[in-house]
Amino acid sequence: MYDPIEKREKLRRKMKGLIEGEKGIERPTVCVLDAYTYVGFWILKGLLIKGYSVHAAIQKNGETEIVKKIIELEKTYENRLSIFSVDMLDYHSILESMKGCVALFCCLDSSDGYEDENMVELEVRGAINVVEACAQTENMEKIVFSSSLTAAIWRDNISSDKDVDERSWSNQDFCKKLKLWYALAKTQSEQAAWALAMDRRLKMISINAGLVLGPSVSQQSPKVTMSYLKGAEQMYENGVLAFVDVNFLADVHVKALEDESTCGRYFCFNQIVNTEEEALKLAQSLTPLISIPNRKEYHTSEAQAERLRNNKLNKLVEGTAY
Repeated sequence: MYDPIEKREKLRRKMKGLIEGEKGIERPTVCVLDAYTYVGFWILKGLLIKGYSVHAAIQKNGETEIVKKIIELEKTYENRLSIFSVDMLDYHSILESMKGCVALFCCLDSSDGYEDENMVELEVRGAINVVEACAQTENMEKIVFSSSLTAAIWRDNISSDKDVDERSWSNQDFCKKLKLWYALAKTQSEQAAWALAMDRRLKMISINAGLVLGPSVSQQSPKVTMSYLKGAEQMYENGVLAFVDVNFLADVHVKALEDESTCGRYFCFNQIVNTEEEALKLAQSLTPLISIPNRKEYHTSEAQAERLRNNKLNKLVEGTAY
């Protein structure tokens, strides 16, 4: 007789053996969707290096530089990397890419940027389709959902002294008023994913990342980067402009999969930008894509103290070198 509880326990032991490095334990197969995004590609690369078998689900976006790199990886890891073409609005194509996987890394970013509210709706629908496909995938153990700090920092009282942590959510009306479509997309898609995951009794973790920096980010992810930085001056003034290295971010995603104790949301950033020198360094790292205004151009002479808190992340990565 089929016993779902017993089968889930076997999968749990398999994951535990993977984490502890038990000999003879076959590493499970996981899915990265959308693997062609900047963050998705680095997660994919990290998983392959660690020995995972991976389904790389990519949208049909032409021969981008990242897609070409994924094809090259397939040649190197031909026995452990399978590429699937998906349409975020086609539930069945998503479901097909997840067959045989025990976990999903969900990375939704629009390569076209976030110029209007239509992109928000598309991302929300995509998130719902992905989570529903997970619910219908046998043996699916965990979803690691890649989100953003912008899903937590934007509200009418952004200039208050109140700390911003994993309990915080951006106000959707405020985002609409300022046309912060990227922040709105991340807020609504993450909330929709959480609601459906809880309804389907799926274990989900979200990683809310700061501005992602890394090799060739200005060339490979220009529109997403610019979309994140809309309102950068206000974020800087209020102590909530932060960035994260893509290698560290990818490692955190994998850690969130492997650590059985993970739950809820995790703010992920390496540094909060709160001095003129740090702002200039950030601008230089993104030149010529975008520049951060010099602090002297601000209405206030000093930025507020750091208000973002990531205590949960510190506990998760304790002992992890960076």
